[in-house]
Amino acid sequence: MTAIEENRKLAPGKFQNPGITATGEARAFVDLQALNTLWVNTGTVCNIACANCYMESSPRNDQLVYISKQEVAAYLDEIADHRLGTSLIGFTGGEPFMNPDFISMLADALDRGHDAIVLTNAMLPMWHKRAALLELQEAYGERLIIRVSIDHYTRTVHENERGPRTWEPMIRGLRWLGQNDFTINVASRNMTGEPEAALRAGFRRLLSEHDISIDSTNPVDLVIFPEMDETADVPEITTRCWTLLSVSPEAQMCATARMVVQRKGDVRPAVVACTLLPYDPQFELGNTLTGAAHRVQLNHPHCAQFCVLGGASCA
Repeated sequence: MTAIEENRKLAPGKFQNPGITATGEARAFVDLQALNTLWVNTGTVCNIACANCYMESSPRNDQLVYISKQEVAAYLDEIADHRLGTSLIGFTGGEPFMNPDFISMLADALDRGHDAIVLTNAMLPMWHKRAALLELQEAYGERLIIRVSIDHYTRTVHENERGPRTWEPMIRGLRWLGQNDFTINVASRNMTGEPEAALRAGFRRLLSEHDISIDSTNPVDLVIFPEMDETADVPEITTRCWTLLSVSPEAQMCATARMVVQRKGDVRPAVVACTLLPYDPQFELGNTLTGAAHRVQLNHPHCAQFCVLGGASCA
C-alpha cells in the first residue's frame, strides 16, 4: 500500500473483494478488447516532487527503476511477433527524459512504425535533449507527440502543485517545442473546481500569449484530468453502473491499454493493467503482453474516481 492509499478514509469493507462490493453486488469488470496502446513507465524518478502526484514520483522515489532500451525492445518485438496491432507507444514516468536510455527507446518505437506520445514536464531534463528531439522530429514529424503537463493556466496554481520556480522552465520548454513545430498536447488537472469551459478559456489565453498552436476546445489537444481527492470516500462500481451511468466498459483505459514497469529488485519488467496503478499487486498481469489479456476487476478507488466517474483516459 502506498502513502497516498494509506490516507484514504473509505467506508469499511470497500474495495476488499475483487468480485463483490461492500454491499454484496457484483463488481464491475473490464475485458481487454485490443492492445491499442502500450504505456512504458520509464521510472518513477522525477526532477520535481509534486504535491499530489498520482505516481508519487520525486527525485528520491525509485520504486520503479529505469527500464532499459533492451527491455522495452522485447515488448516491441512481442507486439510484432504476435501481430497485436498496437498503434501507440506512450512513455510516462517520473520524468521520461531522466532515463538515460529514453531517446534510444523512443527512436526504436518510432522506427518500428508506432506513433509515440511522451508525457513530460518540459523542464531541464527535456531541455538537455533538444538536439536528439529535433532529429526525431525531422525524421518522424507528427507521429511524435509531446504532451506537456501544465497544472493550471496560472503560475500560482501550477507552482502550488509543482513547487516554486517550476513555471518559467516549463514555459521555456513549451515555447521551444512550439517554435520547432512539434505536435504538442497539454495535460492539465481541474484543481480549482472551475467549470471546464473556464479552464479551456484560460489555457487559450496562455497558449496564445506564447504562440502555441493548440486548440484548447479539443479534448485531445488539451486533456483536463479530474482532480483526485485521495482522502475521499469513493463509490464502488457495480455491473449495474454501466447502465445507470450510461458508460461502457469498452471505453475504459484497461479495455485497450496496458503498461510496462520495472520494479526495484525484480529481474524482469511486469505488465500492469493501468497507468495509475503500478504498485497494487492485484493489477499485475504477468511479464508478457500476450499473457496480460486478463479481465480487470475495478477493485480500486482510482477505477471509480478517475476513469468511470471522472471519464478520464491517459490516451
